[in-house]
Amino acid sequence: MRLQVSEGEDEREEQREKECERTEQREKESERGINRECEREEQREKESEKRIKREGERGIKRECEREEERENEYEREEQRERVRERKKENEYERKRNKERKRVRGRNKERKRVRGRNREREREIIKRERERERERER
Repeated sequence: MRLQVSEGEDEREEQREKECERTEQREKESERGINRECEREEQREKESEKRIKREGERGIKRECEREEERENEYEREEQRERVRERKKENEYERKRNKERKRVRGRNKERKRVRGRNREREREIIKRERERERERER
């Protein structure tokens, strides 16, 4: 009987050990699963950080491009303004030159008329002198 009791206890002891082993095995598997899940989570976080970094770099790059475009537009607008100013100055110069030419032409005409008038005066004076000489004779 003792042998039976002892065998029964041995069996129970073996079952307890097997159950402990199974429990340990489950715990190990569970730990491995948890570790795998942690590794996956870490990997996702790394990917997310990489993506955020890339997007951040792209964002910075886009912002730089926008800033450069704003500067270029500002320079183009300044250039257009300079062209408009030059156009105004050129138009002003054309009008001024046209007016000068008109005045020069008018002055030349006056000078020519004065010259003709002087010439007529001389002719008239000449004729009067000749008439007086004729009378004296």
